[in-house]
Amino acid sequence: MAAPHTNSLLVDGSRQFVWALVLAVGMGGVIATALFFEHGLGYTPCALCLEQREPYYVAIPVALVAAISAWFVWPGCISRGMLAITGLLMTYGLVLAIYHAGVEWQFWAGPTDCAVPTGGAAATDTTSLLNALESTLPPSCDQAAGRFLGLSFAGWNVLTSAAFAFVAFRAAVVGAE
Repeated sequence: MAAPHTNSLLVDGSRQFVWALVLAVGMGGVIATALFFEHGLGYTPCALCLEQREPYYVAIPVALVAAISAWFVWPGCISRGMLAITGLLMTYGLVLAIYHAGVEWQFWAGPTDCAVPTGGAAATDTTSLLNALESTLPPSCDQAAGRFLGLSFAGWNVLTSAAFAFVAFRAAVVGAE
């Protein structure tokens, strides 16, 4: 008995929907984790840490557009294109994470302006603000805030960015063969 005929566009679109949603939720989880460590546990990110978040901030809505496109069965090139863009953004995030991890391991020098204000008490006038800025030492990009299982936050971001890029590129070619 022959298997029932399935519309390959619909099957591939549903796979792209699932993978786009997995990417959006997973990347959102990474950002939520970073924000939890920053605001919940008091880890102050350096400038490179903050820069590594930017590809996520762009890729999450792009992955959501890919999911919406697949859900509404828009032309497959839209979902595939959005997934490919997500993959490119995560590849950029991977490069940033490798760079930052290399700076932390002293493989190469980091940027000379790698400093952000850490906040401190709220200043109500200019003098107070200047005094607060002078007394607050920003985190250095070449010092890992912590290591978990031997990897810093940047090291873990290397792994997650690589995984997200792989998934996004793989999902982008589903049905394109």
